Amino acid sequence: MKCQVIGNGMNHGFAGSYSRQPDMVIDTHPLGGSGAVLFGTPLVYGTDGAVIAFGPANTAADFVGIASRQIKSATNYLNQNEGAYQPLDAASVFKHGCINVLCNVGTPLLGGKAYIRTAENAAIPTGKIGGFEAAADGTNTVELTNCEWRGGKDVNGVAELRIKTINRA
Repeated sequence: MKCQVIGNGMNHGFAGSYSRQPDMVIDTHPLGGSGAVLFGTPLVYGTDGAVIAFGPANTAADFVGIASRQIKSATNYLNQNEGAYQPLDAASVFKHGCINVLCNVGTPLLGGKAYIRTAENAAIPTGKIGGFEAAADGTNTVELTNCEWRGGKDVNGVAELRIKTINRA
């Protein structure tokens, strides 16, 4: 990610970074599952209070929050956007407020609807299962009714997402 310091526009930052304070709620949960979860990934509850990545079988009602880089930082100095939690890590889960996420499909607009992809569509190659989108794709996406976009995405595909209400405490 190239950051711009001087100019007429600024990037949003990195996925998983909060974008506004103090109206935010972040909890810590162990990460379940068997694979790494990147910062900015939507999460659901697995078993025993552990969180896992939002998957194809999940619905909007399952959405818990977003993997946040609140405490842990990226481990690759040259690629700060690729930070992740490993299974059994204590994961910071962003549950309320504004956070930066990657928007893979569509153009997010202020107050616009937010979606998560649950199935692939060959006609939309940038759509990734478990990724955030600003455009509905029939039964291939679910709308997060407690979330809205806060404006457009930057050149890196990062946009600000607001979680208006806590879905699952």
